[in-house]
Amino acid sequence: MMDTLSPATRVADVRHFARRAARLAIASLYAELALYPKPGLVSLVDNGSHADMNAATFMRSLFSLRHYFRLICQAGANGAPFATLKRLGIEAEQRMLRATGGINTHRGAIFSLGLLCASAGRACVQGGPMTAAALQSHLRAGWGKELAHHVTPAAERSHGLRAAALHGASGARHEAAEGLPSVFGTGLGALRRTLDEGRGSRQARIDALFALMMHVSDTNVVHRGGPQGAAFVRIQAGAFRHAGGTASNGWEAHALAIHRAFVERNLSPGGAADLLAASCFVHALTAEHER
Repeated sequence: MMDTLSPATRVADVRHFARRAARLAIASLYAELALYPKPGLVSLVDNGSHADMNAATFMRSLFSLRHYFRLICQAGANGAPFATLKRLGIEAEQRMLRATGGINTHRGAIFSLGLLCASAGRACVQGGPMTAAALQSHLRAGWGKELAHHVTPAAERSHGLRAAALHGASGARHEAAEGLPSVFGTGLGALRRTLDEGRGSRQARIDALFALMMHVSDTNVVHRGGPQGAAFVRIQAGAFRHAGGTASNGWEAHALAIHRAFVERNLSPGGAADLLAASCFVHALTAEHER
């Protein structure tokens, strides 16, 4: 445990861990980008429902975030309050927007993955196995109360947050205040089940994405399609899962058909995509302790 180490060794270990966490965060975002077919979302194959962004936009965004995840992990290790994490997130968002020409590619991921990196830093310093349960516990203990009581000023709200306020959908902050249950339960659970059944990482990510689409109140979808669009996403995701997901014959054709239907309706479950990347991050970070 780090408590027994000298201050200099402890600092060096935290820095090493923060660099590793940042690499895993970027790798998780790339894994989400590279996944296909992915209903309505930008991939290396096509732009989904988006006319203003493509895979190159996302790659520029990823490059701009490479230091953010390391810094917020170190902040978590140092016991930083939520105000510090928020400042780091705002700075990261500004770098992202400069890199993408003002296009929001990763705002949700900056929030959710940033909190997970901060929680990982906190867990690293306090010792013990780096399990999913420990990571979620540190998220709640470190910043749960502040997240629950934090209100984003109206002028700072994203399109998704404004849609959530209008239609009564819960957003990322509500999810985080509860310890990201969609990540630690829905997303991570689906990833593990598919892998345990002997299918590969691509299939596991597809199954996790559809599970998240079915269960998450996605403010991005509500913004683009209203309550009817959100219902359509849940119905289509549920149909895919009830057919067996990636365990069914013809799952790729089914997923591609849903992708085309989302594009036709201009739907893009970006919130689910961010939570998929977060689920991939938790899985990768905790894998050696969860075998």
